[in-house]
Amino acid sequence: MLIAANKAVSIDYTLTNDAGEVIDSSAGGAPLVYLQGAGNIIPGLEKALEGKTVGDELDVSVEPEDAYGEYAAELVSTLSRSMFEGVDELEVGMQFHASAPDGQMQIVTIRDLDGDDVTVDGNHPLAGQRLNFKVKIVDIRDASQEEIAHGHVHGEGGHHH
Repeated sequence: MLIAANKAVSIDYTLTNDAGEVIDSSAGGAPLVYLQGAGNIIPGLEKALEGKTVGDELDVSVEPEDAYGEYAAELVSTLSRSMFEGVDELEVGMQFHASAPDGQMQIVTIRDLDGDDVTVDGNHPLAGQRLNFKVKIVDIRDASQEEIAHGHVHGEGGHHH
């Protein structure tokens, strides 16, 4: 069976940056299970896996535009500490949900604290980076109608309702 739209795919992977540092890996855990064609994984990796089969191993480098996008300086802003009502202690690295300029929800990360000024960054932590994947395809199966309707895999290694 080949990887194609509406297939539930299980992969073992290791993700590194250009410096060779491991960012994420399924090693020592369960494989990542996703629904091909549903946008569950970054577009560049999904495209590279299309047409592959169980047992295939590949190295894939994904440019920022096919991963988490280019780093956007306009997504960095400085807010007043008073904008964080109800949070007793603010720390660099904390994440919050906020309204994006387009009205959608986005996650922002505190990058700096300076008195009453809180610098937040709405970029994904991997924005602007080339991502390097070492992938082995472990399993491919037809997705159920429910999984297709929901846009993600259910059960072992997938989404649990």
